[in-house]
Amino acid sequence: MKKFDAKENANIGLLAGIIALSVSVIGMVEAFDQRDIITDYFSLGQLLLFAAPMIAGYYVAVRYERDANKVILSSGAFAGFLSAIPLVGLLGLTSIWPTIRDSFVNISPDLLEILTAGQKLSIGGVRLLILMSAMGAIGAVIYLIPTKYIRPFFFAFFLTLGLGVFSDVLLNILRPMLPRAILRFLFGTKGITLATTIIAFIIALISVMYWDATGQDKYQKWKAEQTTAQRSTTQKASVGAGMLLLLVLPLILGTYLTEVVDNVGLYILMGFGLNIVVGFAGLLDLGYVAFFAIGAYTMGILTSTGGLGGAHLSFWVALPIAVGAAIIAGVILGIPVLGMRGDYLAIVTLGFGEIIRVLATSDLLKETIGGAQGVLQIPKPQLMGYALIQPQQSYYLILAGVIVAIYVSWRMRDSRAGRRWMAMREDEDVAEAMGIHLISTKLLAFGMGAAFSGLAGAIFAARLGSVFPHSFSLLISINVLSLIIVGGIGSLPGVVVGALVLVGLPELLREFAEYRMLLYGALLVAMMLVRPEGLWPSSISKRELTDNK
Repeated sequence: MKKFDAKENANIGLLAGIIALSVSVIGMVEAFDQRDIITDYFSLGQLLLFAAPMIAGYYVAVRYERDANKVILSSGAFAGFLSAIPLVGLLGLTSIWPTIRDSFVNISPDLLEILTAGQKLSIGGVRLLILMSAMGAIGAVIYLIPTKYIRPFFFAFFLTLGLGVFSDVLLNILRPMLPRAILRFLFGTKGITLATTIIAFIIALISVMYWDATGQDKYQKWKAEQTTAQRSTTQKASVGAGMLLLLVLPLILGTYLTEVVDNVGLYILMGFGLNIVVGFAGLLDLGYVAFFAIGAYTMGILTSTGGLGGAHLSFWVALPIAVGAAIIAGVILGIPVLGMRGDYLAIVTLGFGEIIRVLATSDLLKETIGGAQGVLQIPKPQLMGYALIQPQQSYYLILAGVIVAIYVSWRMRDSRAGRRWMAMREDEDVAEAMGIHLISTKLLAFGMGAAFSGLAGAIFAARLGSVFPHSFSLLISINVLSLIIVGGIGSLPGVVVGALVLVGLPELLREFAEYRMLLYGALLVAMMLVRPEGLWPSSISKRELTDNK
C-alpha cells in the first residue's frame, strides 16, 4: 500500500488553489454566482470555486489502492486544505491593503462576501479552510465509490447540474404546459428547488443503475431477436419520431430558443462542409469563412432592393447562384494549393479568408458590395406567398438545409469519392501510388465543402436582412473547426454535437459572454487531454485513438 505522500499531495493541492484564486481574481466566481443551481443553497460561482479542491481530492485519491481508506481521505482533505491557502492569503492581503481594488478591479466586496459568506475576514478564512478541506475529502470519497456505481453517480450528478444551470430554459418551455403550483415546486426564483434536486438525482441514479444491471442486457437480447424486417421497421419508426420532434420543436421552444437553434443550425451547415474538407479529405482549411461570406454577399447583391445589385431576384432563384459562386471560389482556392499540405495549406487558406474580408471592407468594391456599409434591404425568403420572418419560420428553412447536408455528407462518405478522400487523408503519396487522382479529389473536396458554407451564408443573409463585413472574421473559421474537433473529426453526428456544445451552450449563457473564449480554450485543452477522439467520434477515429492507448 502506498504511503501518504505529503509533497506530492501538497503540489496538487496548491495547484488547485492557484486555479481557484485565478478564477476568483478575474471575476469569474462573482459573475457566475449570479446564477443559482439550487435556489438559495448553491450557485454556479460556488461550484466553480469548490470544483478545484474536489478535483484535487479525487486526483490525489486515484494514486492509492482502494483499500487504503484512511490514507485516501486524509490525502484528499490535505489537498483541499492547501487549495484554500491562496484564497486565505487573498483575504489577508485585502485586510492589509485596503486599496487593492485599484490594481485588481475584480477583487470586489461581492467577491469577498462570497469567499467569507458575509462574515469577518478571520472567521471567513477559517470557514474557507474547513470547507475546502471537506470538498477535498468529498472528492476522495467519490473515488471510493464502487466501480459499478461510478457511472450512475456521475450521470445523475451532471444531469442534476444541467437542470440547475439551465433552469430558466426549462422554465420557459414548461411554463405554458404546467400549472403554476407545480412550477413553483420545481423551480425557484433562480435555479431549481432543493426538492427537485433530490428527486432528479435519485431518479437518474436509479434509472442508470437499473439499465446497467438488467436493462442493457434486455435491450441487447431484444435487438438480437429482431428479424431484418423488424429492424428496418424499428429504424424507420425512430427516424419518423425524430423528424416529428424536429418539426414541432419551434412550438415547444418558443421564439428565443428557436433563435438559438437557428444559429446552431447555420454552424451545423458550415460544420458539415468543413468536415468534408478537414475530416474526410484531411485538408486543413483556416479560411473557410470566405465561402460563407461569398454565399452571403452573392445572395445580398442579387436580392437586395437597396440599389447595389439591381437584379432583384427572389431568394429561391438566387440561392443556387450563391451556392454555385461558393463552389467556384472553392475550386479557385484549391488550384494553387494542390501541392501543399499541413501547415503550409493552413497558412494559404488563412490568407485567402483574409483577402476576402479585406476586399469586403475596402472601397475598391464599394459600389458593388457596399464596402464597410455592407448590403442592406435584403428581402426575407418567401414560400407560397408567405414571408419567412419569424425565427420559427426560418427554422424550417435551416432544417431543410441541414437535412440536405446530412444526406449528401452521408452518401459522399460511403461513396468512391469518400473512400478516395479518406485514403488521401491517411497518406497522399500512398493514395497517389494506388491510382487516386489527387487533383480532382482535392478540388472535389474544396468544392463540396464550399457549397455547404455558401448555402449557410445565403440563408444567413436572407434571415438577417443585411450583410456586414464584420460578420465574417477569422473567428468564424476557428469556431467551425473547433466544433468538428470537439464533436469528432470525420463524424457526422459529431458535427451536430460539437455545434450544440460550442454554439448552443454559450448562447444560453450569454451573461458570461466575456469569459466565453477562456472557457472555449479550456474546453479544447480538456478535450485534447481527456477525449481527443471527440464527443461522438467516427468509428475510424475512435479505433485509432483508443485502441492504441
